[in-house]
Amino acid sequence: MPQVPAAELARLAGLVERVTFHNEQNGFCVLRLKVKGERELVTLIGHAPIVSPGEYASASGHWVTDREHGRQFRAVFVKISPPTTLTGIERYLGSGMVKGIGPIYAGKLVKSFGAAVFDVIEQSPGRLREIPGIGEVRARKITSGWADQKVIRSIMVFLHAHGVSTSRAVRIFKTYGQGAIDIVRENPYRLAQDIRGIGFLSADTIAQKIGIAKDSPLRAQAGISYALTEASSQGHCGLPYAELVPLAVKLLDIPESIVETAIAQEIADEVLFPDTVEGQRCVFLAPLYNAEQSIADQIRRLESGEGTLPDFDADKAIPWVEQKLSIQLADSQQEAIRLALSAKLLVITGGPGVGKTTLVNSILTIMTVKGVKPLLCAPTGRAAKRLSESTGLEARTIHRLLEINPLNGQFKRNADYPLECDLLVADECSMIDVPLANQLLKAVATSTAMILVGDVDQLPSVGPGQFLTDLIDSGAVPVIQLTEVFRQAATSRIVRSAHQINRGVFPSLPNKGEASDFYLVAAEEPEAIAQTVVDLVQTRLPRRFHVDPVRDIQVLCPMNRGITGARGINQALQAALNPPGENSVDKFGNRFSVGDKVMQIENNYDRDVFNGDIGFVTGIDRDEEELAVTFDGRVVSYPFGELDELVLCYATTIHKSQGSEYPVVVIPISTQHYMMLKRKLIYTGITRGKTLVVLVGQKRALAMAVKGKQMARRWSKLKERLVATGRYSRD
Repeated sequence: MPQVPAAELARLAGLVERVTFHNEQNGFCVLRLKVKGERELVTLIGHAPIVSPGEYASASGHWVTDREHGRQFRAVFVKISPPTTLTGIERYLGSGMVKGIGPIYAGKLVKSFGAAVFDVIEQSPGRLREIPGIGEVRARKITSGWADQKVIRSIMVFLHAHGVSTSRAVRIFKTYGQGAIDIVRENPYRLAQDIRGIGFLSADTIAQKIGIAKDSPLRAQAGISYALTEASSQGHCGLPYAELVPLAVKLLDIPESIVETAIAQEIADEVLFPDTVEGQRCVFLAPLYNAEQSIADQIRRLESGEGTLPDFDADKAIPWVEQKLSIQLADSQQEAIRLALSAKLLVITGGPGVGKTTLVNSILTIMTVKGVKPLLCAPTGRAAKRLSESTGLEARTIHRLLEINPLNGQFKRNADYPLECDLLVADECSMIDVPLANQLLKAVATSTAMILVGDVDQLPSVGPGQFLTDLIDSGAVPVIQLTEVFRQAATSRIVRSAHQINRGVFPSLPNKGEASDFYLVAAEEPEAIAQTVVDLVQTRLPRRFHVDPVRDIQVLCPMNRGITGARGINQALQAALNPPGENSVDKFGNRFSVGDKVMQIENNYDRDVFNGDIGFVTGIDRDEEELAVTFDGRVVSYPFGELDELVLCYATTIHKSQGSEYPVVVIPISTQHYMMLKRKLIYTGITRGKTLVVLVGQKRALAMAVKGKQMARRWSKLKERLVATGRYSRD
């Protein structure tokens, strides 16, 4: 915006009667002011980091006449001041800006203390209890809320001036307390490490506004860690030096020599570690380097340790378990049982319908009858629930099994306090990333036997590394690879199609009118694909297959972006199935309403909800500024300022669906997604469906995915570290 001479600007001042709109991300606001000399409320449009009804706004700008909204004051500068009139003070306190005070108590406080109410709250909080209805708990809530607001306001004004949203400022205050401004001034790059939702780019913007030089060592070192952290979000544990240096040069727009000096300093400080992978010089973030080394050490320890399992006679155990479970085990399954009854560590892998569940059940049945104490776990809550249902035994998420401490995110179970069991079974191991694999293995006692189960052909973990693939390929532990699709499963076109796709063969589709559990509904243009998905979910599938459109059907998208991506489909399905209304809450680019299907997108140990958990919005409390979500019968509360932990989940990405199963899966597939059209992606999406899978889109897009190259390689040294102890051939 061009600079306007101050003399040319009009001035406006008045009481904020109503905050019509306020965007916490950029401070843009639409305010209704009571202005002296004006008979009606005046609309002010401008930017303010935080504003509440009852405050006093003074602004400089221009009067304009909007065709739709009439006369408005468009402000270039807005200053918000505390209220001074009794009416303003009451409106201010009653606006919800301080927890514990609503409109009723605001009126009582102003009636009792008048204009001195702020001084009473700050200096004589004991007097609050003179007000009927205010007890010790509410008084404490009011005083702590008021103190927080004062500090938060000063922090927010400072941070907003440097490009940080007010919601992020609250988190900064919670993390650093009253010293927040000093910490940010000293090293703004700490924000990227310490504050959820603030990345390097945001911290870098603040740094440059504060005056930190573009080529400063502080910025260069923070930028190197940022580049490697970004690489880890793509699955890498490290990067070749030859890739990292030009990436950092491009990212930071600084000379190569400064980047090389920064890398050397970070290595000297042991923030980074150098190593070679397949002969290439690489650089690793310290936590991932240490985790990979530790995994190799743990595998050696467990593989060579003395076990406590009793001796089993497989020749007797196998026919016994067949009779006990009323099953007929295939030769490959019988061979797997023989190995499982004697191996210290074992991997069981294979696609859908090959009998992994039957095999695990048989092993557990044989072992538990002999008094073996098992523990079962999986990476996600939904995967753990499926494991419990299939085995009849309790299964927990890995985080709960390791007894996560919600206060610090540390695991109580570790090498000094290992898990108490004779056998540990971990399912969906393709989802386990390097850091979590390390924590799990460290908590396994040397005497414990371990069975790792997973489909190695699915997508690798969202986090860094490819633990299951590297473990199998290294030959460090024995592997049972099940390939035979059993007769009952083979009748499912879902299963047949998944295996065809996995082999690089275009799946056989049903003829017109043929009953099937796998379909491709043709649509060409992205708009038509998106509309067809909405029609199928809202009307056609519920009518034909008698399923609930929200609880039974899950749309899985290859990517987030675009009209056929998860974000676009989510908005379209929300509008069709649960349209937002007056009581909806707008936060972080989402509108949440009671009845919405939502997903937690990061681990929150305090709330005991984890990345990928799906729930339903069951309440919105505007007085307390909290939203309630029910996960499998358990209600969890979220302050409005932390709703960026949630996203709508009528649609989600295939990556986010790992470890889950849904009755009905709908997958939009378009050449728009060409960057993501990989065989493993489509294979993973299809295998999430239990009873029905419907692809919507272009045949040629599906053909691209089936024939397309596999996922890009992940830079990791885990396989090389494990190969040194490899004793088992995959042949």
